[in-house]
Amino acid sequence: MGFVIRWIFAFLLLSATYNPTDWNYVRWSMNNADTNLSMTVLLGLVLFVGYIIYLRATLRSIGIFGMVLILAVVGTLLWVLFDQGVINLDNPSINAWIGIFALSIVLAVGLSWSIVRRKLTGQADMDDVDE
Repeated sequence: MGFVIRWIFAFLLLSATYNPTDWNYVRWSMNNADTNLSMTVLLGLVLFVGYIIYLRATLRSIGIFGMVLILAVVGTLLWVLFDQGVINLDNPSINAWIGIFALSIVLAVGLSWSIVRRKLTGQADMDDVDE
């Protein structure tokens, strides 16, 4: 259940930043930056903090190679679904949602990997502590 919650938050973070609808930060900020600059900057910083949390944890747990590997697995899964006729990639809106889904899986795995590794191996990851 913990992975699902991490994935939902990653999906919400990515889709709040950009999605094919009009309900996203990028479009809202382009329309309101002139009249509401302080709110635009505040919301941008809140999203930025969310990205820092997810990206830092992901980079520390699986690294760039792990991120590329997970993205490759998700991309290959999408390729199989396309070849089997399960999904159709003609609609740009659907493609954007698929991209958001794929990136959110990468972030959720990165945030959850230390927990999974500890349960599988019994070894805990420790941060370097400077004393």
